Amino acid sequence: MDHEAQTILWKKTKVTGRIFPRLIRTVFIIHCSLIITQCTRDTDEAAQFFLKGNVQLQKREYREAIRYYSEAIAKKGDFADAYNNRGLAKFRNDDREGALADYSRAIDLDPDFATAYFNRAEVRLELGDATGSLGDLEHIENQYRDSTFYHSRLGDVYTQLNRVGPAQVAYDRALQLAPANVEALTNRGALYYTQKAYGSAQQDIRRALQLNPKQDAALNNQSLLLAHEGKYAEALPYVEQALALQPRQPYYLNNKAYLLLKLNRPAEALPLVEESLKRNEQNAWAHLTMGIYWLSQHQPAKAVTEFRRAETLDASVEQLYYYLGTTEWAMGHMAEACTAWQRGDAAGDEQARAEYRAKCKKR
Repeated sequence: MDHEAQTILWKKTKVTGRIFPRLIRTVFIIHCSLIITQCTRDTDEAAQFFLKGNVQLQKREYREAIRYYSEAIAKKGDFADAYNNRGLAKFRNDDREGALADYSRAIDLDPDFATAYFNRAEVRLELGDATGSLGDLEHIENQYRDSTFYHSRLGDVYTQLNRVGPAQVAYDRALQLAPANVEALTNRGALYYTQKAYGSAQQDIRRALQLNPKQDAALNNQSLLLAHEGKYAEALPYVEQALALQPRQPYYLNNKAYLLLKLNRPAEALPLVEESLKRNEQNAWAHLTMGIYWLSQHQPAKAVTEFRRAETLDASVEQLYYYLGTTEWAMGHMAEACTAWQRGDAAGDEQARAEYRAKCKKR
């Protein structure tokens, strides 16, 4: 295969309504008549606002939920549960930084609030702070040691930290605890894919899709497994199903663009990769796909610009140096081409190795 597209982990926090949403304390009851002689009016009103916020959260009316939780906090400033649940509502309303602040405040108010640690670990992972996420998960290890979802998220953190061994152990443990954990199957399959263990990846992805045929990340990853085998036409419907579920997901947009390029449909591919880059300009894979597009249009100078951008963002992107060398060669830059192919050879890229041996060792 001459280009590997992008696997994606299923992070349940990307979309609401997954089988295991972020943790929420759904009830906050103040037993004032039993413990304290009298409740203040503000405390009682805070509890009522909190419960109203929970109703709106369950209805996915996130702005209304945030409003009610804010009212609860205004009445009771040390209301850790309200901060945690408002953080969840903010996260689902695409306010990651706001969610992080609320989770942290909940933990400041209640240092033993395991739910808030779990939720903060997830938002930190979303924001690229895998080290901070790991610290939060380690803090609540004892409380969650028998939770399949905890171990699944731990696997995601280790994956981001490029700690393959611990990630494998975490996903295995998650599936020991719950063999039907679709998230863990999908993400372990993605890990296998990145390690080139394609048979194992296929087993996990197939199982995930048997359990949930509408699991978008598994559909995307199934398309990549077929593409790896050169079955581009068979791969396309899978990524299209993923996009039907998540129309704005930049990885899926990029992967469809790549497949269309392989099927010699560049005019259809271009707007997809452009949209992918608009949504995530830092995605090295999308820059690689854009470079392949320009190469197909016989515009090597534009292609080189995209390949160099991909290299700056993530030099480990597969087939990058094969394409970079091919483009430099087309421009008559023989030395640059050989340097690129040599780097690809060192990274295990078979096509770069073949080009280097055929064209550079003779020079």
